[in-house]
Amino acid sequence: MKDYRLFDISDFVIDDDFIRWVIEGKKADNEFWDNWLKEHPDKYMIVAEARKILESLRTEEPIISDEERENEINRLLHTISERTETVEPAESIPSDHSISSSKRRWWWAAAAVLIGVAVIAGYTFQKHERVTERFAYRAVTSSKHLIESVNTSEKPIRLTLPDESIVELAPNSRIGYPNNFDSSTTRDVYLSGEAFFRVTKNPARPFRVFANEIVTKVLGTTFSVRSFEKDTVIQVAVRTGKVSVYSQVNQVKDSKSNSQPGGIILTPNQELVYKKSEQKFQRNLLAEPVEIAPAAAVQDNMILEEVPLEKVFSMLSKKYEINIVYDTELLKPCTVTADLRNEPFYRKLDLICKAIAASYEIIDGQVVIVTKGCK
Repeated sequence: MKDYRLFDISDFVIDDDFIRWVIEGKKADNEFWDNWLKEHPDKYMIVAEARKILESLRTEEPIISDEERENEINRLLHTISERTETVEPAESIPSDHSISSSKRRWWWAAAAVLIGVAVIAGYTFQKHERVTERFAYRAVTSSKHLIESVNTSEKPIRLTLPDESIVELAPNSRIGYPNNFDSSTTRDVYLSGEAFFRVTKNPARPFRVFANEIVTKVLGTTFSVRSFEKDTVIQVAVRTGKVSVYSQVNQVKDSKSNSQPGGIILTPNQELVYKKSEQKFQRNLLAEPVEIAPAAAVQDNMILEEVPLEKVFSMLSKKYEINIVYDTELLKPCTVTADLRNEPFYRKLDLICKAIAASYEIIDGQVVIVTKGCK
């Protein structure tokens, strides 16, 4: 049991429990330190200083290994030891006693700050590593009785799941799934690597792909997931239908409040990028959007002759199922004359925008038209 009554600033800033309290501020830790400070008011200023040091260090911490952190701490302690040894004892130079004491305090304060940086970096790194390992493929599937398929070839392999859903498993990838989905309210599969899914529709049993830290949930659609453990990001791309993607990390955080897992809805030609280090989602359009609706359904051949801009954007949006945002009143008088047959999506946008003296931006998986009005 730690006796915090004996701790100085340098002790507090390298203590794991103290660091956790400052960084995370959990209720149990807050209660403990509030009570402890009430019982030991003489330590209030020391604790406040140590806390201030740690809070000032809470910027983007460098990710370092345990070995690097240990080496850095040992190096700093060795340097401090050398510095304090060079200061002559107070008995030999009485007049410099205050200066010597000041130097010692200065070096130990510096040590506290520098070691605090190393410890916080290691603490943050280890915490993220524990979160990552918790949702890793092996950790999640080890206790489940699953059928596992591994692609050790250089080409994708095609698999048929118990519900007749199709999976194209990329090289160096593996997937685990139950013998049947009848005993569960969901159809759960577990992926490490990359795969393309063509899911059989079954609204009564949603289909879920667990890929390390994220879950992709669908009823019936075609989409791909890329989630190699060594990668720094996870990607989900939707071809048809809609999917909901949410973070397992955030689901665990929200579990105490019984809230539903928040996530991102992806529609055709959208992709999601999940940055593991930041635990954040970013929604984009695919680099090469594909036509979703057949030409007959859209009733156009993309040969335009003085066609109102509103109709052009409507046809394009239906063809690719991509939302196009623009000022309808400002662009109401605009028309377009162009041959857009056989042109890829972004080339179509370029030609339309050129015709009306506009430009476009891709924001949150949508096309936003930027213009001051057609000329």
